[in-house]
Amino acid sequence: MLISELLKESAKLSDQTVEFIARVRSHRQGKAVSFVVVNDGTSVNDVQVVYKVGITNESEVQKIRISTIIAVTGKLVLTPGKPQPFEIVASEIKTLDQAIEDYPLQKKEHSPEFLREIAHLRARTKKFNAIFRIRSEAAFAIHSFFNEKGFLYVNSPILTSNDAEGAGETFVVTTREDAKYEDDFFGKKASLTVSGQLNAEAYAQAFRNVYTFGPTFRAENSNTSKHAAEFWMVEPEIAFCDLQDDIKVIGDLLKFVIKQVMAKCADEIAYCDENLEPGLIKKLEAVLNSQYIVMTYQEVITTLQKAIKDGHKFEENNVEFGLDLGTEHERYICEVINNAPTFVTNYPKDIKAFYMKQNDDGKTVAAVDLLVPGIGELVGGSQREDDYDKLIRRCNEMGINSEELAWYIDLRQYGYYKSAGFGLGFERLIMYLTGAGNIRDVLPFPRTPKNLQF
Repeated sequence: MLISELLKESAKLSDQTVEFIARVRSHRQGKAVSFVVVNDGTSVNDVQVVYKVGITNESEVQKIRISTIIAVTGKLVLTPGKPQPFEIVASEIKTLDQAIEDYPLQKKEHSPEFLREIAHLRARTKKFNAIFRIRSEAAFAIHSFFNEKGFLYVNSPILTSNDAEGAGETFVVTTREDAKYEDDFFGKKASLTVSGQLNAEAYAQAFRNVYTFGPTFRAENSNTSKHAAEFWMVEPEIAFCDLQDDIKVIGDLLKFVIKQVMAKCADEIAYCDENLEPGLIKKLEAVLNSQYIVMTYQEVITTLQKAIKDGHKFEENNVEFGLDLGTEHERYICEVINNAPTFVTNYPKDIKAFYMKQNDDGKTVAAVDLLVPGIGELVGGSQREDDYDKLIRRCNEMGINSEELAWYIDLRQYGYYKSAGFGLGFERLIMYLTGAGNIRDVLPFPRTPKNLQF
């Protein structure tokens, strides 16, 4: 049986003999009675196995080390009033594979930095078992949400010649050492994608509602707790949709994912609440039960200026129209001012991407960010520019080669009307759902500057 099944059906299995295979977490020996704590990876919760002197293969059993794989046969005995709901009184324990004595994950506290050095083993710990089970469930919830809403799942390319953000921070992919890209595999310069959005826009014009969900890459030399070189993005695109429609989809998606993860991963969320972020459950429940607030960027600037005038100090206190809001500003708005998830709209066009629809004021674009308590920006989106000439002019203003994006820009000449979408950084969402403080701890094998192990 699986340990998850034992935990779920323990009442029905009381006093019955069960068999299972698991990995040893700890082994404590006594004179008459000994205890082995085991887990098979199907639950964040462990099972305690009790064996007594005289057990079959006693000399072999006594040699069991941490991380050894064992097969257990024994009676399930309920233990009301104890921390664990039951224990297994073993009649037989077989060693299937003995771990070496200097197995790195001994029964003690290990620092996050040390665990990142053994990323191939750290998923065996309770912390990472909980995080990656939540990650898996969150991914499934995202797919479920869009499937139920009739969205088409599009696999956008990983190899591309386009830099969707115009930032130039891409990883070049080449078979050559001389940078003669015209003689390279694709006959031109190729890179790893920074976004699937542009491809999604093309498919939205054919299927109306689509989304991509895949790996993206940024060659940004950043060592902050929120940045990685390889990460996953959820990028829906909705044709015939404006910014208000976009905001509704963002809000509905976030609540759907939180609700499903809390229902499916109750034990893991409880573990994270106790060990990673005290108050996590209350935070997530508050999002589920709150009404989203919408503010314009100008209203945010005015609010921040008033706070500064009243004596509040930010690290960046020079708050004027045109400021690219920092995390401290975003969290102040959604935590102190609104105490609720907050959508901020109509950002200055000079701090946003070329493809965002320009508003009639000539200064702002129809962009939106969702700010959430505890982290700041979680989602960024916009209505896309549907005017062909404006898009060309904007590319020229920003020094973007419009000819290289002709296939994308030309969509506006083939019956485009309007479109909107957003990008949700999947790892940032998992950090929010688990309370993990570093993006390196929600990626199975994180890729960061000077780090390409495993």
